[in-house]
Order: sequence, then C-alpha cells, then structure tokens
Amino acid sequence: MLKRLVSTLMLALIFSFCVSALVHAQGPTIDAKASLLMEAETGKILIENNAHEKLAPASVTKVMTMLLIYEALDQERIKWDDIVTTSAHAASMGGSQIFLEAEEKQSVRELTKAIVIASANDAAVAMAEYIAGSEEAFVTMMNNKARALGMDNTNFVNSCGLDAAGHLTTAFDIALMSRELILKYPEVFKFATVRLDKITHKTARGEEEFGLTNTNRLIRNYPGTTGLKTGSTSEALYCISATAEKEGMELIAVVLGAPDPGIRFDSAMMLLDYGYSNFALIAKEESGTSMGGIKIYKGKTEEAPVIIEEQTNVLVPKGKHIVIDSEVKIKESLDAPVAKGEKAGEVIYTHEGQEVGRSQLIVAEEVAKASPQDIMDRMLRRWMFKGEESPSTDQQTPQTLQSVK
Repeated sequence: MLKRLVSTLMLALIFSFCVSALVHAQGPTIDAKASLLMEAETGKILIENNAHEKLAPASVTKVMTMLLIYEALDQERIKWDDIVTTSAHAASMGGSQIFLEAEEKQSVRELTKAIVIASANDAAVAMAEYIAGSEEAFVTMMNNKARALGMDNTNFVNSCGLDAAGHLTTAFDIALMSRELILKYPEVFKFATVRLDKITHKTARGEEEFGLTNTNRLIRNYPGTTGLKTGSTSEALYCISATAEKEGMELIAVVLGAPDPGIRFDSAMMLLDYGYSNFALIAKEESGTSMGGIKIYKGKTEEAPVIIEEQTNVLVPKGKHIVIDSEVKIKESLDAPVAKGEKAGEVIYTHEGQEVGRSQLIVAEEVAKASPQDIMDRMLRRWMFKGEESPSTDQQTPQTLQSVK
C-alpha cells in the first residue's frame, strides 16, 4: 500500500513538472481579451494573444497623456512649477479622481503625480487643457502621436480613458506607447513606483490633504516592477500596462479585458515571469570599439578609423548554447571632408539565420579635404616607392562568431 502511494505521488510530481515545463515552453495562458509581452530595448514581441484586436483601454489611455506631458516638459513648453487652474469641465470628470474643484489651482508636478499614482481623471483633463488649450485639441495631439509611433489601430476620444464611442486601441499599440514613454522619459518611474503619497487641495474652504494610493498592485507584489498604468471600466473590464526591470532587461506586459482585478495582476506577473525565465539580453561590442578603417577619397589622410557608435544588446532565448553571427559591413569609401561621427556602415547580428540586432558604425576622427599640395605630395610618394610593398587598405566584411550560455 505504501509503495503504491509513493508511486502515485511520484507520478503526480512528474506530471506537475511536465505541465510546468510545457507552460514555460509555450507561454502562459492568459484569461483576458488580449495580451502581449514586449522586450523594451529591442521592441521584440515575446508572446501575444489577440494583440491587434481593437478594445477599450480604460485608464491605460493615460500612458499617452503621460507621454505628452513629459514631452512638453522636455521641450520646455511647460514647467513642473507652473500653476494650472482647474476648469469646470475637468472638475466634472467621474471615475477615479482627486476631486478637483472648478478654479482650484495645482502645480503641474502635483497633477502629474496624481495621474501617474492615482489615475486621476480630473487631473488628466486639467493637464490636457493646460498643454493644448482644450481637451479636444489635446486629443488631436494624442492621435497624431499615435500615428507617429505606428499605433495604426488606435483612436483616442478623450485624455483620461472613460468609456466613449470609438475610444479604442490594442495591446500592441499600448506596448508601443509604453515603450516610448519608459525609454525616453524613465523619470516617470519616480512617480510610478510610489505606493502612497498626497496632495493638498487649496480652495475657498482652506487647505485639505488628499491621499494618493497607487492603483498598481504589482509595485508591492512583484520585485522589479517599475510601473506603469492600470485601468478599469464597465466596457474595458480590467486592464494594465505593466513594466519591470530585472537582469538589465526591461519588459512590458499588456493585459486588456481581464474579468477581475486579481486576474489582471496575476496575468501580468505570469507574462513577466515567462519573459525573465526564457529570454536574456546579451551585450555586444561597447561604444567606441574599433572595427577597422574606411577609405577616404581626396582626404588629408587616405583612411579613417571606424568604431561602434553605441553598444547593442541582442535578445536571445535562455537555456541553451547560443551562437551569434556578426557581419561587419563598412562602406567602400567616403568623400572628404568627413566629419567625426559620420556614418560608415553597420554590424548585423544574427541567430540561427534571423537578425537579432544591429550596431551602427561611425568615423572616429574628422578628415579634412586634401589640398592640391597634399595630392601632389601623395602622388610623388607613390611614384618614388612604386613596386614596394605598402600596407593594404582594402576593406573586409568578416563574419565572426560569439558563443554564449
């Protein structure tokens, strides 16, 4: 009897292990209308389901609102300490809010904090009006930015995400705008990772503190969480664009239309776990690494050194021996004058025949145009040393291998 019980337990453990391994190999099953996992640096999609289905996004809409706020700050069209006067329209917003009153004044910093942490609809509309003059004009900016980012299946109708006819986007498009926000303006994490904060209402009744609670439960439950935005309405159900960073890799997990808030957060965590368990970023040559030289036509020197412009990380699957092929492609020549930093070629990285990344090559030194005297001296030297061996300046396009585990 004991032996049979032990055997049964062993079989159960083996079955459980096999099921777990299968889930990791194929990716988790997500109970939501749509989902997607993206690696932020490369923009690669690691797993997706109905990622291009048009759905109501609820307050995940505010990722675009946040993006345009940080863009306006970066371009110095607004400043953190600017004072915003709340309109009656902004104060009338329902749903999640900080209960701004008409004519109430708050700084750009306080309103932005309320949007990022507490998903405040009234604060989002107040900021939209401050930046663009009206919410309608701001929505035009939102849609223009969406087009520029390649969000081809998105149409915004408002700045806060309340249900409205035609206010639709997709999991893929949400990942695109989330990626743009966190890569260009990572300072958003300073607010997005705050659990509790407060603002002070200043009205005719005097000053009154109002608490802000982060709507993103992952910042307490999932190590490495950096943001980003939750949302829920009767039409959209429960949604999230979750961002996290571990082992030097940033992931974006999007879940739309989950049936309840717990499933929303659990689904985001399953997607993130899948990404970190099965993929890794591998750093290639560092910025400034020498990659040979390029011929310069009619330059003071006949060749200029070529270097890597910026280090590229390539995304590869974990768990096996990886071979990455690197093909260096340098232009045949450049005409003088040549500026430092001018494009000289690229390095293309492939894994199992598929491209996984590229590094741009640039000229490391400025090369001035040769004077007539420089050209005459060069011709004279060639005539004097004709027939003697001279260093070759022919360009190569080598293929190198790198193995990693």
